[in-house]
Amino acid sequence: MDFWNLITALSLGLALSAACGFRVFVPLLAMSIASRAGLIELGESWVWISETWVLIAFAAATLLEIGAYYIPWVDNLLDSVTTPAAVIAGVIVSAASLGQIEDVNPAFQWMLAVIGGGGMAGTIQIGSALTRAASTTTTGGVANPVVSTAEAGGAVACSVLAVIVPVVAVVLVLVLMTFIVRRFIKKKRAVPES
Repeated sequence: MDFWNLITALSLGLALSAACGFRVFVPLLAMSIASRAGLIELGESWVWISETWVLIAFAAATLLEIGAYYIPWVDNLLDSVTTPAAVIAGVIVSAASLGQIEDVNPAFQWMLAVIGGGGMAGTIQIGSALTRAASTTTTGGVANPVVSTAEAGGAVACSVLAVIVPVVAVVLVLVLMTFIVRRFIKKKRAVPES
């Protein structure tokens, strides 16, 4: 097993998983486009992601998801549905990214995908949901379109960086996650217990 290929594939998977935390379908669409363009290689069992009908389905789902986040109150409702969907999508993009490494033990591949990819997507999604809840509470939802735009932009930027420079993308994602976790811990400590 080539160590650098493993690091690159893992970085690609984790960075795309983080993007799943912002928007579920943007990274899946990016993976499909990148695979068709020859920018990334998928394992044998994951080539279906680059099929035309799948690309069209991901594109339609991406447009619907992004659009739905601009509808007041639907955005908060979507957060309850997209949290588990983001985790599942994070596992899928991580497993697909690692699937290109031929001599990786499948148990190790799935362990990394579930723990790393699912955990990364879940953490970012929870941060997004908390940000939207805070926006709804403090502005009555008026600022939610700004939050939605930032999240969609984050999903696109993270997906593009993941495809082009996966190691840099995952480092930036880890910095972002550290910031989110620290901010959450700081807020929890600041709230007096009743």
